[in-house]
Amino acid sequence: MYTFADRDGTSYTLRPEGTASVARAVVENGLFGGTMPLKLFYIINCFRHERPQAGRYREFYQFGAELFGAESPAADAELIMLAHDFLKALGIGNTTLHINSIGCPKCRPHYKEELVKYFSLKKERLCNTCQSRLETNPLRILDCKSPICREIAENAPKTVDFLCDDCKNHFEGLKSRLKEVNIGFQVDVNIVRGLDYYTRTVFEFISTGIGAQSTVCGGGRYDGLVHQIGGPELSGIGFAAGINRLALAMETGSAYVESDEGPDLYIAAIGENASIKAAGLCAKLGELGLVCETDLVGRSLKAQMKYANKINSAFTLILGDGEISSGSAQLRNMKDGQQTDVDLSNAESIFKTVKREDV
Repeated sequence: MYTFADRDGTSYTLRPEGTASVARAVVENGLFGGTMPLKLFYIINCFRHERPQAGRYREFYQFGAELFGAESPAADAELIMLAHDFLKALGIGNTTLHINSIGCPKCRPHYKEELVKYFSLKKERLCNTCQSRLETNPLRILDCKSPICREIAENAPKTVDFLCDDCKNHFEGLKSRLKEVNIGFQVDVNIVRGLDYYTRTVFEFISTGIGAQSTVCGGGRYDGLVHQIGGPELSGIGFAAGINRLALAMETGSAYVESDEGPDLYIAAIGENASIKAAGLCAKLGELGLVCETDLVGRSLKAQMKYANKINSAFTLILGDGEISSGSAQLRNMKDGQQTDVDLSNAESIFKTVKREDV
């Protein structure tokens, strides 16, 4: 938590993540009363107190997706597939999926006992932070970045060896579904979460080449969270990705690709009357669902056509006094150069022509 006092002594704690906020919104707005599962997403800014590193900033922006009301491993698999496809769409291909199960309130207490026994024998070698974690949250020792703590943790008890039958079956169900959709993964017993409301599945997509922090997307199941903040017993699972780190991963992997998708139609207007007419036509076509642009900076006709070509407009329409008088103009397909006469008073006809020609 990033907690500090301002000049008058008022204490502030800045938002560290978005999952709890979304869960609170679900409770406060009674969204759990609708049809399940409930699928939500968010984009927010967050803050952390730790020392900034490559791809890791004090203030950062986060995209997340959450799914409530589905306890099955199918929900876990769907969220992971969504994260996988999301990263793929961004061109971030150098990632590996790491998964683990941290059990549930039924089987985790016994695991924690064994973990404390193991690390207590090596307490003097642990870093100061992990010595404190031994009393408060021993699972967090497993993902400590200290080389010495990592070495000690290699032989620590593994979560997957202490799972109850329900958690084992859930984890196996997730792995079967990931194999079915050809998403490669590796079981990483060092992936844990520091809060007690997390249960069973935890996962991370790890990238290479972006500095000390290589996780570009991470998530997990949090079946105890909604109840803990005053709501009903409602399962949940989600993931979050730091937008700053995603951008860094894209840049490192040369994934920036300029989209070649432009507007559906560019209206080249000649003169003030045509400019006014073009604005009205763009508004009508926009209401129908076309992405339509027209000149805003007073370009010549030649410059407007160059601009339409530069922004990769699918169609162009030249509008001048002659076209306004006749009530018709020629719609040009920029791919093949074919031209079609269109009625300027019939926006629906223009819409249908563009969409039909575009197909």
